[in-house]
Amino acid sequence: MTKAKTSKRRTTRGKPIGQVRLTFDPDAHEEEVHLDISTATRHGEALLLSCDETAGIERLTPDEEGWGNHAHFSLGEIFDLPGGPEGEMDIEGLAVDGDWLWITGSQSLKRGKPDPDDDPDERLEDMAGIKWDENRQFLGRVPLDVGPDGPVPVKKDGPRKAGMLKPKKLGRLRKWLAGDPHLGAFLEIPSKDNGLDIEGIAARGDRVWLGLRGPVLRGHSVILELRIKETSDGWLKPRKIDGERRYVKHLLPLGGHGVRDLALDGDDILVLTGTPLASGGRSAIWRWTDGTKARAPGVRGAEEVGLAKALPYKGDTDNPEGLVRWQDGTWLITHDSPEDHRIGDGCWLEADVWALDG
Repeated sequence: MTKAKTSKRRTTRGKPIGQVRLTFDPDAHEEEVHLDISTATRHGEALLLSCDETAGIERLTPDEEGWGNHAHFSLGEIFDLPGGPEGEMDIEGLAVDGDWLWITGSQSLKRGKPDPDDDPDERLEDMAGIKWDENRQFLGRVPLDVGPDGPVPVKKDGPRKAGMLKPKKLGRLRKWLAGDPHLGAFLEIPSKDNGLDIEGIAARGDRVWLGLRGPVLRGHSVILELRIKETSDGWLKPRKIDGERRYVKHLLPLGGHGVRDLALDGDDILVLTGTPLASGGRSAIWRWTDGTKARAPGVRGAEEVGLAKALPYKGDTDNPEGLVRWQDGTWLITHDSPEDHRIGDGCWLEADVWALDG
């Protein structure tokens, strides 16, 4: 493989130490996926990304300009998706664990957008509509078959088989959260209104952590931990913990932010955060020290989390969405709603490389 190029800049407070150009092939998928990258992860010399408007995975590998050689993989060819192979999955989390790729949809409801061409009454009616896309309930994993061009998500690789939660009309995870004293009241609230909205996943062995953009509870971000097993008929299912719920709740004091992505750094969990609402807001990377060692539910103390990097505030654009381990202790951040300077002819997108504080 060609060695990837990273443009370097002098380290400056509040600025990235470099950029990486990500080039997408407009013929690989009909959507302009580079404009709506919602999450990213890495497997060796390959970046795996997703656009929240599609039902697939994008793979990039190093080229002379950065990362390119774009390939698109449809998840509808691997899974029998409840909303059909082309139905929007709103993929908001990817995580690599060994040669497995974990994927989560947002699990969220969505509110209608007001049409600026309508009059005020009609716009009010637009916003009254609340929709549930069945594919958003997706949570699963696929084997990665590593070939000469990079990893390929496949349905089966030897004894390893793709698996997902068994679909339910309004979502299996939403069913298990019903009645929860902290989260149950938010299940019928749309995403970006502080309703249930998963953005970010991390995985290690049978443990899977899901970061919630919303709800934010009295300034605390929510991370759900599941301990996954495979059932005899091939579905994935969280184990019951202490004979009761199928999840553990961790509440972190992260300044009123919601989770945008998760990443493991040894035993620590890095949390990329931003506003839980639809408007722009400040973003940051936080370090939950020894987060993977916490097995009991609870509200974590301020001494357990620290600010690893405050990110520039850009208003409604340049929203940090993906956090990826890079090289020499640095981290790559990809953006949704990118500013014009990040995009160009040829469907390329620039991502930032950051060094963390501590």
